[in-house]
Amino acid sequence: MGFLQWFVMAALALVVFVVQVVAFVDAVRRPDKGYRAEGRVPKAGWLAILGFAAALGFLGLPQGWLQGGFMFGSFLNIIAVAPAIIYWVNLRPRLQPYGTGNRPRGPQSGW
Repeated sequence: MGFLQWFVMAALALVVFVVQVVAFVDAVRRPDKGYRAEGRVPKAGWLAILGFAAALGFLGLPQGWLQGGFMFGSFLNIIAVAPAIIYWVNLRPRLQPYGTGNRPRGPQSGW
């Protein structure tokens, strides 16, 4: 595999890993009541699925240019990106009305 091909694959693997980590962090921030109201899988289940997917995505990152085994990492990334895509496309839009679970602190006056 040439350097340009390796660079493109490495960039794609990094983008996939970032998408997985951001999906996991977003899932952590959402309140549990939203998961209970909107789906069959509870928050802990989604966190386990997205965390495992992010771990697979980390393993799918390239280790080096001259080392072999990057095709196996690409296969891991293909498998691991599916739960993140499902979260972003299907579950996250339904969880947005529930907010992020952060409650305002202190007085909430207009002044």
